[in-house]
Amino acid sequence: MKRRFILLFLLLTVFNSWALAQGGRSLPDVLQAVKVNKPPKVDGILNEPCWQKAPKISNFTQRELNEGQPATEKTEVAVVYTAEALYIGVWCYDSEPQKIIAKEMKRDFFSRSEDSFEIVLDTYHDRRNGYLFVINPNGARRDVLIGDEGKQINLSWNGVWDVATKITEEGWFAEIEIPFSTLNFPDKDEQIWGINFERNIRRKNEQVLWQAWSRDYDIEMLSLAGKLVGLRGITNRTPWEFKPYATLGLQNERDTGFDNIAKFGGDVNYRITSNLKLNITVHTDFAQVEADRARINLTRFSLYYPEKRQFFLEGKSVFDFRVDRLAQVFYSRRIGLHEGEEIPIIGGLRLLGKEGGTSIGALSIQTAKKGDQPSTNYSVLRIKQDVLGQSYVGIIGTARNARDTSNYVGGVDFGYATSSFLGDKNLQFGAALAGSRTDGEKMEDNLGYKVYFSLPNDFIEYDLAYRVVEKNFSPEVGFLRRSNYRHLYTELQINPRPSFLPWVRKLEFKPLDVDYYWNNETGALESFEAEWRPLGIGPKSGDWFEYNIQRIFDRPTVAFELHDGVIIEPGNYWNTRHEIKFFSFGGRRLFVGNSTSWGGYYNGKRTSSFFMTRLNINRHLNLTADYAFNYLRFEEADFTTHEVGGRVEYAFNPKLITSLYGQWNNDDQEILLNFRLSWIPVIGSDFYFVINQVWDTSDSRVKLQDIAILSKIVWRFVR
Repeated sequence: MKRRFILLFLLLTVFNSWALAQGGRSLPDVLQAVKVNKPPKVDGILNEPCWQKAPKISNFTQRELNEGQPATEKTEVAVVYTAEALYIGVWCYDSEPQKIIAKEMKRDFFSRSEDSFEIVLDTYHDRRNGYLFVINPNGARRDVLIGDEGKQINLSWNGVWDVATKITEEGWFAEIEIPFSTLNFPDKDEQIWGINFERNIRRKNEQVLWQAWSRDYDIEMLSLAGKLVGLRGITNRTPWEFKPYATLGLQNERDTGFDNIAKFGGDVNYRITSNLKLNITVHTDFAQVEADRARINLTRFSLYYPEKRQFFLEGKSVFDFRVDRLAQVFYSRRIGLHEGEEIPIIGGLRLLGKEGGTSIGALSIQTAKKGDQPSTNYSVLRIKQDVLGQSYVGIIGTARNARDTSNYVGGVDFGYATSSFLGDKNLQFGAALAGSRTDGEKMEDNLGYKVYFSLPNDFIEYDLAYRVVEKNFSPEVGFLRRSNYRHLYTELQINPRPSFLPWVRKLEFKPLDVDYYWNNETGALESFEAEWRPLGIGPKSGDWFEYNIQRIFDRPTVAFELHDGVIIEPGNYWNTRHEIKFFSFGGRRLFVGNSTSWGGYYNGKRTSSFFMTRLNINRHLNLTADYAFNYLRFEEADFTTHEVGGRVEYAFNPKLITSLYGQWNNDDQEILLNFRLSWIPVIGSDFYFVINQVWDTSDSRVKLQDIAILSKIVWRFVR
């Protein structure tokens, strides 16, 4: 008996070691989908016979707080399907259902602050790209496109799918419907997809996954996902999708009287094959998009604003090509926007999809003439070929053509990635090269290129990159924050998890974090920033604290105005700064966060602080507010900046949401208010009612300056 016990112990030890080397795989790692003639009713009550007969998986393992340990609450998942759609049943049992944290109902909710369940689908089974669907116990939805195992994330993609949930005395339960027309997958009679699941039990800070539960991985690591089998005879061929829109309203600018607004247009989507979709857009309109956050610029560089327009967000990750973090070959805000003003879009074409191991993205948009901006065509082509297990090679080309000028950029890149370095660690490296040509300019010193190396793992994170942007590199359909430089970046972070401190989840130490910029022609140092983190601490309570010391150098070559009357002259400026950050646990009803820094700034001093808070009244009503403060002291003048923002959100249900967003800063002296009602009458169609206001607060008074009242309906027809 003793020998058998020892043998069994050794076998279990070997098995556990093998499982860890597999990156946190657990058996079974295959889920069987069952075809049904009648779809289940999507109501969150999983009482149909199909759910009782479908095989379930329940082998979930902790990633947090206790890596490798069984989940403390039982979770089960099953999958059934019809010829038209995939249905996923989720059983999230909970021994204390009254403690479930579910604070939001809106689409694209912030899932990190509440109980949630996540599903990732790798429909090509290419082990790198996929769809992420996230739900919470209130039936809120969030969806994400994943590229290159999470290196590219499109958070703003909105797919056509639905969910219904139910909270009972046993826990919370969900039924999810994903039409096959929402997904791209190979044209085969029998499908094998990658699939994985994650559950977050927020009050415990517990995160459990079906596969890939190692802390070195996330659910986006599709190379470690399980398999979904049993899908036969399905198709996503809905050849035509027509989405017309109508926008009607009134607008009054600067007391000029009300003007009528009437815009009509739409999109037509056509599936050329099961994998390639052609989109045609006419008179594209963005009336429902929330205004950008106005920011006070206290640097000598231009500010970067993220894309918010849904048309350009779809397929965003496909077109991504960066020479540096803020040196992008393609930046969609170059299209249809100029210095914050909208430029009308006449129309355009877009092709997205994947054939075999080749990802394809093509876009061509024509804008109308407005003021001194001529009618212009913007085009981009991006192709990426899968190689090896998790790697790729790719090319990109962009073009900007107006009546009197043209600009072209071409580039090549490759990226190597593996999740089995030294057995079960992540390793990434790659390179990119791009060149530009502009009419009337010589083709010299017109390149941008980079090489990089990364070890993105839980205990030790290390990054190293070398980037060069030559003085004539000019991506006019992209974004370039600075030019004519070389950039060396390296960072080392160590994240121990001390078992002798039972109340600590993780510590963070950053002995090395350096950004070094020097002039590409002269070799002179232009900018330098080093950060040392002697301590970052994350208790098991979910709160976070860190302290950083920064050493900063900047060498402007020409004078620039930092603020009214404050001129920074050319010269060499060395400064030391200190920073403290604190964020409370997001799962609490009241969340607060603060980041404060102080120290030298050019030839003066700067104290900065950013406060944010969120109050959850109930699942319908949520309030958020933030405040940024800067106090700068120079010999010639002192000045203070204030930036305030706030949001009130009320959700009647997951498909009818209202929000009021306001912002103000003491530089622009304007209050910007945006009220938006968003209604989803049918999944895939939307109605918006929007009121935008600008109030002038200069001269110690408040006066309404601009107002626009708009309604917009977008309806989806499928044939």
